[in-house]
Amino acid sequence: MMEHRLSLSQIVEGSPVASFVIDCNHVVTHWNLACETFTGKKAFEMIGTSNQWQAFYTSPRPVLADLMLDEALEKSVGLFYPGKVQLSSNVRGVFEAEDYFAHFGEHGRWIYFTATPIRDDCGKVVGAMETLQDVSQRHEVEAALQASQAFLAQIVDGSSVATFVIDRNHTVTHWNRACEALTGLAAKEVIGSKEQWRAFYPSERPVMADLIMNGAMAEDVDQFYHGKFRPSRLIEGVFEAEDFFSQFGPEGKWVFFTAAPLRDMDGCVVGAIETLQDMNERRLAEEALKASEARYRDLSMTDGMTGLFNSRHFYESVEKELERARRYGRPLSLLLMDIDNFKKVNDQYGHLEGDKVLQSLAMVIRGCLREMDSAYRYGGEEFIVVLPETRSEDAVNVAQRLRQRFADQIQRPAPEQILHCTVSIGVSQFIVGDDAKSLVKRADEGTYQAKHQGKNCVVWVDPS
Repeated sequence: MMEHRLSLSQIVEGSPVASFVIDCNHVVTHWNLACETFTGKKAFEMIGTSNQWQAFYTSPRPVLADLMLDEALEKSVGLFYPGKVQLSSNVRGVFEAEDYFAHFGEHGRWIYFTATPIRDDCGKVVGAMETLQDVSQRHEVEAALQASQAFLAQIVDGSSVATFVIDRNHTVTHWNRACEALTGLAAKEVIGSKEQWRAFYPSERPVMADLIMNGAMAEDVDQFYHGKFRPSRLIEGVFEAEDFFSQFGPEGKWVFFTAAPLRDMDGCVVGAIETLQDMNERRLAEEALKASEARYRDLSMTDGMTGLFNSRHFYESVEKELERARRYGRPLSLLLMDIDNFKKVNDQYGHLEGDKVLQSLAMVIRGCLREMDSAYRYGGEEFIVVLPETRSEDAVNVAQRLRQRFADQIQRPAPEQILHCTVSIGVSQFIVGDDAKSLVKRADEGTYQAKHQGKNCVVWVDPS
């Protein structure tokens, strides 16, 4: 008996198949490692108890192994596993079943399980062993096959999805009306032939359905659809892609297409189905969205009155220029200007004319800048110009040119009335230790001095 138990333990524990054993009192005696992994229940939790049901059901009830000990076996099996259990055709006295266990894994599992009686030397049943195997994948394949067959049966001219089917010989068997409309190729021209490529390409080459029929892997598909395809996230063995077909319609079309294998009841690939969707409207919507986002981005960093950058964008940009100046030791200068007597312009001629003066200065600033320079409306009638790669003496020259051009501008606040406005400008140059605040502060001091020197002038502030 000890040898018998030792042998049974070795068989059960060494088996890669999830297995457990109960004795004649329905007490668990063996619960192997594979069963632990499969059910999530540890052996020490189960052995010595009659709680084997906890691994499979939410309330107490016999498992198939328990029923093997029942004298009214067939009646009990029919009661607890109606229509799910049958006698094994291979091993006498063994019952087998398939059932769905919703709490196994993330999405539940289909389990194939068998129960075998254990007899002593006299033939008396002294226990039972149950084995379990996950057959979820087989059920998934069968479900996919059934879905494919049902879908294929509905491929009729009334389908709104452009669809065609090829058989195992790559011969077209279906080409619906939607496919005719999208590709411009009539069904009668392609059904019964292997020329499906004619609808998509100028010369013979495999379409996605052909590659699926050939059992292509990702690297094979990549040869023909590099950078345009991806494996389906939903169905194994299915590929999807998006490409532009210039011969579709007068201006060509963007098409999203998928190809999936068609299998017989034995799981053998007997054909492939390809569906196609016109993605032009989505592409146009995406482009419109990108344009809208670009406009929003521009608005978020642009002053609506002058068209120059706003103060928020100034602080984002000047930090990058300061970092470059620090890292590479390159010169960097800044101009801060304030329109002279601007309040008087607003009070005397109104805010509308004041706005025109602001716009006039912005136009002058833009006309004086290089491509690398940038200009900002800092607030009210204050403007800032950032001049990378520019020393103070050159910055002063730029400021003088800008000041003079603005003074030469003719403003006409009223008929037959001419107004010349001026601007006071402070100039600062980056020195080691500067941040945005200190650089702006020195330029602001220059503007303040320019005002006190009579306005309409440029003052450079020596950092020393």
